[in-house]
Amino acid sequence: MARPGAERRETPLRIVLGLLGALVVVGTFSSVVRTLVLPRPSRSSFTSLIRRGLFVPFQAFADRCGSVERKDRVLAPVAPLSILVTLVLWLASFMIGYALLEGAASDLGVKAALSEAGSSLFTLGFASSNRSALTAVDFCAAATGPIVIALQVGYLPSLYGAYAKREAEVTLLQSRAGSPPWGPEILARYSQVDLLDSLVELFVNWERWSAEVAESHTTYPVLIHFRSARATRNWLVALIAVLDAAALHLAFNPSGRTTQVRLALRAGFVCMRDLADVSGVPYNADPLPEDPLVLSYDDFLLGVARMQEQGFPMERPPEEAWPHFKGWRVNYETLAYRLAYTIEAVPAPWSGPRRTAEAVVTPTTPLDRRPAAR
Repeated sequence: MARPGAERRETPLRIVLGLLGALVVVGTFSSVVRTLVLPRPSRSSFTSLIRRGLFVPFQAFADRCGSVERKDRVLAPVAPLSILVTLVLWLASFMIGYALLEGAASDLGVKAALSEAGSSLFTLGFASSNRSALTAVDFCAAATGPIVIALQVGYLPSLYGAYAKREAEVTLLQSRAGSPPWGPEILARYSQVDLLDSLVELFVNWERWSAEVAESHTTYPVLIHFRSARATRNWLVALIAVLDAAALHLAFNPSGRTTQVRLALRAGFVCMRDLADVSGVPYNADPLPEDPLVLSYDDFLLGVARMQEQGFPMERPPEEAWPHFKGWRVNYETLAYRLAYTIEAVPAPWSGPRRTAEAVVTPTTPLDRRPAAR
């Protein structure tokens, strides 16, 4: 029979175990709800930490790869793997939390408490107790396991549906702008095949695409790190190319049908800002048209020369169009470069630097490496 003094000494320890257990269970539930249930941008520190922790070793290995294709193969599993690891760690956290609650509600040891919590959480039923306090905890644990697994199973179709919708438009752009895409190349190819009247349709589609990506990728931030099926394709590089094409179009041809071009341009950089907010990437929300660009005037002229080769019509000469192009690009250049660096996008022209000094992959010769403008 336990002495009254010993029982009093045990009571504070049980209270601490109970509080810790409740904190772990509630905190894990909060992460599950923020990640799988809440239909709005809501960052979970738990899932972000897992994703960053997985990214570090993969990125360290990718930095030693000598080609874009090998680097892409190394980094491709990171985001999908983070989903699986997150589920496992959620269940492990619930098991630990409920084990602490089991220990607080009884005199079970560590091993017995973990066995009881695991039996209930995974509804295996190999350990049970007749004590009412433990039974209540067991019921809560038994409900938690299936709910979390069911939410994760329902989450995957939504996640991959949004990914497929994103990639469809990126793949369509490949035949119109090369792979990887480049803003001047879009205008050059449309001019080459005499389809400049169809540019409005392109910008309409990408305005909607930007809105859909902003919605899905802020709700499911892991999608930001999902890579395309081909090493030379990337959703962010495609968006940068479309925005550059819109900025070039407005800078060189201010007359005519420009409303949709402006709408697509604004939707694109608003999309980037939404993604930066959910990723914790800083940016200047109110840049000035006079702010400097990283892209140089000489690099700008290289793109203009490509457009002129295919007969793209220009109402303004390059020296007059440059200030107008700068005024548009300043809204998204720095942010685009930071995001491209963060997700290790394919090093396409006009998309900024990467972690390693790789030659830019040009859209006209996707597998040949030769110097070009970043």
